[in-house]
Amino acid sequence: MTDAPSTVDAPWPVGLLSAKIKGYIDRLGTAWVEGEITQWGGSGGNVYGKLKDVDAEATVSFTIWSSVRGKLPEDLKQGDRVVALVKPNYWVKGGTLTMQVFEMRHVGLGDLLERLERLRTQLASEGLFALERKKRLPFLPHCIGLITGKDSDAEKDVKRNAQLRWPAVRFRTVHTAVQGERVVGDVTAALRTLDADPEVDVIIVARGGGDFQNLLGFSDESLVRTAAACSTPIVSAIGHEADRPLLDEVADLRASTPTDAAKRVVPDVAEELLRVQQARARLGLRLSGMLNTEIDRLEQLRSRPVLTNSSWIVDSRAEELGRYLDRGTELVTRVLEKASTRTSELRAQLRALSPQATLDRGYAIAQSPDGHVLRAAADAPKGAPLTLTLASGTLDAVSAGARHPDKPAKQPAKRK
Repeated sequence: MTDAPSTVDAPWPVGLLSAKIKGYIDRLGTAWVEGEITQWGGSGGNVYGKLKDVDAEATVSFTIWSSVRGKLPEDLKQGDRVVALVKPNYWVKGGTLTMQVFEMRHVGLGDLLERLERLRTQLASEGLFALERKKRLPFLPHCIGLITGKDSDAEKDVKRNAQLRWPAVRFRTVHTAVQGERVVGDVTAALRTLDADPEVDVIIVARGGGDFQNLLGFSDESLVRTAAACSTPIVSAIGHEADRPLLDEVADLRASTPTDAAKRVVPDVAEELLRVQQARARLGLRLSGMLNTEIDRLEQLRSRPVLTNSSWIVDSRAEELGRYLDRGTELVTRVLEKASTRTSELRAQLRALSPQATLDRGYAIAQSPDGHVLRAAADAPKGAPLTLTLASGTLDAVSAGARHPDKPAKQPAKRK
């Protein structure tokens, strides 16, 4: 190995670079790490797998030699959350980096529960588990969004029981991983897809239960917050009665099993038909009772004396009407008599003041040819034609001219 720097004129051989990398890595020593087993496979007594960070997108490969495998717990498998004592090992020939495992054990259940409870408390304080924010499930969903493993028993149970209860129900299924490192990403994406679909009325997340560590993905904070943000009602059916993943807490309904989810989401058509028949029967009885009650009331009214002989009503009203007619006739007669007397008085007054009454007393009205009434003798010069209006008829005359009032009128000559 040389310490001379590499240049374009003096490059290092690949073997030298690999040797330097191996030297650097070997000096790192051992370290305890925590993660989730996302791949586990054996070959020739050795185990080759991958370990993933539970909170970040980081994965490393590991190798368990056969000499160490016998000292480790026999129940280690994919999906387990573990702590391991590892030492980085760079394989020069293949140019790969792997972690050589010296010890590996399950993460203490107490540690996992403590972290889960801290997250549960935090989300509860934010109101994500509050009953008032939970949405009611539709009475009859026409389309159900189903998130589950492909060809899983959970998928078969949900669909079979739902279609037995209501054959017309439809499903929109999204297959996802239900354990391991892909659970969080797959289920979160499926929730967003189905929530955005306007035809989906309710979403069921189903799997067939499992141990505590296999269900840890359904307690992931990002997945739980995505479920809380959905506007479509969510039913969680991912564990049994003893399991309480955080998705159960934030879901609008928790079902103990996939079968229970189907029964609680989809009504039974036979039960609903029976309820309709019972309701119709109760309604018919109620209407019949009301009609019979009203018929009895009518019969009681018709049997009263006042309705058996109704002529007395007409007779009593006829007598009363006669009195009113007589009284009205009397009042009208009085008014007419009073008005007639007053009319006669006014007629007499009018006649007394009329020009005709003056003419009747022997007076006459003299008028000029143009119709003007003469008021003075000077208005009619001598020889002027006049018209005299008498009490009865008119006379033509000629004016003799005005004379002095003290001069007597000329007497006509006496005949011998």
